[in-house]
Amino acid sequence: MNVIVVGCGRVGSQLAVLLSKNEHNVSVIDKDPASFRNLGRDFNGRTIKGTGFDEDVLVQAGVKEADVLAAVTNIDNTNFMAAEVARRLFNVPHVISRLYNSDRASAYVQLGLDYVCGTDLVSDEIYDKIRSGHSYHIDTFDELEVLSFSLKLPGGGAIKTEDLERDNEIKIIAFKHQDQYIIPVADSLLHEDDEIVAVVHQAVAEDFSRYFKK
Repeated sequence: MNVIVVGCGRVGSQLAVLLSKNEHNVSVIDKDPASFRNLGRDFNGRTIKGTGFDEDVLVQAGVKEADVLAAVTNIDNTNFMAAEVARRLFNVPHVISRLYNSDRASAYVQLGLDYVCGTDLVSDEIYDKIRSGHSYHIDTFDELEVLSFSLKLPGGGAIKTEDLERDNEIKIIAFKHQDQYIIPVADSLLHEDDEIVAVVHQAVAEDFSRYFKK
């Protein structure tokens, strides 16, 4: 895969080296060229000085061919802007943003932005997301993927849990509707913009992700 990492601090450098060791094409962006020392001598990707939401810098980093962009600086707004520019202007298939302020997590879900929140083992978690090949990834259990997404329905309205599960080969674990967290039964109604947590088999996870991106 072609991956752009925005930010070359502890998390960004660990992620870039991990990707590079697993034979991915990696470009790292940071406004401080001294930070590239964190990559060590074995890193064989590219380094670009600049900000991760600058269009020219992103083009130089190969954003037009990128499969994934991970914005992992220590500033939430920078990560958000880099992810949004990559997604909306360059149509990068999978963008991931590091998030420090967990209070903003709900907004990220509603915007359809994949994110990792926290400070420990962040590089490993982001790498797992990249390896999964699709957005909204929470965790992996053997051949199962746990996903989180904001529900979008044609024309709004609502859909029964059992209908969404049957049509997409998934299992709804829980959902959030009007600030209330609910464990669903078969005829529970899911509404536009409800936050859904679901389990899906890896064999259909990518198709399911593409379905909801539409």
